[in-house]
Amino acid sequence: MLPYSIFLVVSGLLLSVAERFWPREPRQGFFRREFGLDVLYLFFNAEVVGALVAIWITRTLPPEAILPLRNLLELNGLAAQPLWLQTIVLLVSKDFLQWLVHNLMHRVSALWQFHKTHHSSTNMDWLSNWRFHWFEIVVYQMVLYVPATLLGFSAEAAFGCAIISTAVGHFAHANLRVRIGFLKYIVNSPEMHTWHHVHPDAGPQDRNFAITFAFWDWLFGTVYLPAEFPKRLGIRLTSAAGR
Repeated sequence: MLPYSIFLVVSGLLLSVAERFWPREPRQGFFRREFGLDVLYLFFNAEVVGALVAIWITRTLPPEAILPLRNLLELNGLAAQPLWLQTIVLLVSKDFLQWLVHNLMHRVSALWQFHKTHHSSTNMDWLSNWRFHWFEIVVYQMVLYVPATLLGFSAEAAFGCAIISTAVGHFAHANLRVRIGFLKYIVNSPEMHTWHHVHPDAGPQDRNFAITFAFWDWLFGTVYLPAEFPKRLGIRLTSAAGR
C-alpha cells in the first residue's frame, strides 16, 4: 500500500499544479466547492481496495476450488507469462468489462441510483475521480478483480492495472484545458470525459463511457467530442429519474 499511497500523493500534486497553469475552468480554485467531501471519498474509494480484496479472497480459497476453472479454460500457465503481458491483457479485458458495466449504469434505473453519486460533481478536477457510491468500489471493482485472480493473473499484474486505471482516471477528471491529438482515439482524457459529465441542460447524455481506453466509444459509436468544452456539469436533481 505504501507505493500506492506515494503514487496518489505525487500524481495529485502534479495534476494540482497543472490545473493552476492550464485550467479548463479558471475560476475554479484548488479549495473549490465540496473539496472536503471529495477528499473523504479519496480515502475510502481507492480502486486498489477492490484489487486487494479480490486477491485476499482468491488466496484464501483452497487450490481444489480454483484449479478446475483454470484447467477448463487452459489458463494454468497465465501466471507464468511476463508481468507486462499479464498487465496488458488484464487491463484491456477489465477495461472493456468496465465500459459495458458503465454503460448499463447509465441505462438501468436501479444502477443509476448508485452511479449518479459520481455525476453529482458540478466542479470537476482530479479529485472528482473518487466520488463514487461505496457499491461501485467494493462490489463493482471486486467483481472485476476476483475472476482475474481466479484465472491466474498475478497480484502484481492486478496492482499494476489498478495503478494505470487510477492514473488515467485522475487525468480524465482533471480541470485541464488540454487536447491530446491522435491519442484521443486511444486513451480517456479531459476533452472527452468532461462531456460524459455534462449537465442535461448543456449537452447530450449517456456518451463517452470510456474508463481507461477511449477506443471502445469510437468502436461502438458512443463518442461525443465537439471542439469546445461543456459549459455546465452535474445532474438534474428534480427529475423523477434523477437525471
